[in-house]
Amino acid sequence: MSIEKLSKFLAPTYENFPKGRTISLVVLRTTLSETIFRTEGTGEPICREFVQAGENDTNVIQRLVMTKRKQVAPERRKGREFLRAESLLYPSKDGTFCALNTNAPCEMCVDCFLYGFAAGGGGAQKSRVWTEDAFSLLPASNLIGDRTINAIFETGTMRDEKGNASTALNTSEYIKPSVHFLDVVTLKDVTADELRYIVGNVLLTSRYGAVSSRVGRMENQILGVFGGIAELPSSLELVQSVHDTFTASGKALEHPFEQQAIADATKQVISNWTNKRGVSVKLSDAEVTELIADVDRNWSEDERETFLKRLDASYEPFRHAPAESKKGKNKNKPKDTEAGG
Repeated sequence: MSIEKLSKFLAPTYENFPKGRTISLVVLRTTLSETIFRTEGTGEPICREFVQAGENDTNVIQRLVMTKRKQVAPERRKGREFLRAESLLYPSKDGTFCALNTNAPCEMCVDCFLYGFAAGGGGAQKSRVWTEDAFSLLPASNLIGDRTINAIFETGTMRDEKGNASTALNTSEYIKPSVHFLDVVTLKDVTADELRYIVGNVLLTSRYGAVSSRVGRMENQILGVFGGIAELPSSLELVQSVHDTFTASGKALEHPFEQQAIADATKQVISNWTNKRGVSVKLSDAEVTELIADVDRNWSEDERETFLKRLDASYEPFRHAPAESKKGKNKNKPKDTEAGG
């Protein structure tokens, strides 16, 4: 089985201290609807960066960016939905149940152990799911449109019953459907069940970015799985190599781009990544399919409760209730700047 092939780089049980075991995922993320990635509120520009087009093509272009937090936050929330359904989220120090962005994590649930937390009272757990910015293959100028948003009254017009015109007008940028982002996700010292949990979160999450109740549909496809003692090349290096592959083939780089063509080119680029320092094992396409089938089986209706409770129980020897913060107690204690998810 593909899980067994990765066994040298999987932890047998959760451990507090890292031991240099790395599993890496190469993910193709494709927008299936209009999508919005920005750092602030309505009207802010879409996230983008000027970068070199390829490793060989030294022209500078502006690419769209799916920032690391835009990836991991929806995936954490997806996993937490099922933890909540199985009553596997625990009370925090203030008496409420574990929730994101409250500065009061429970420090005991699957999400806290895997994705990390930084509590105001001094508790900390570094995330073992390492993400980085994902970049679009094509230039941002080809992939962005503008949408004018208006508010229509219940009469079906832009005027109320007194004849006053609506002032709720706004123009906002959006990313077009069929835009492709290439991404590398690194997992540090995870167990087999933790790997299943993380991959399940990636494959089950379908909404990203702002206004996700209306837009933001996305499909995630895992193109490669690696084991080793070091990280893979970065997401930027990956997208630059894929860009060079298409440039060398003479294929026009224009939107909309065929998803299978990008998947094939990406697989071609990563086929020799086991030659990179510290990268030892690469799953074949058949083995990746087998791994995903294993993940789907554990996340199925029949197995999900047993799987999540088994994963939750694996942390029991390391679990302790979050300590109450005492005013002034940690006044001179240095902060852990690496903590958080």
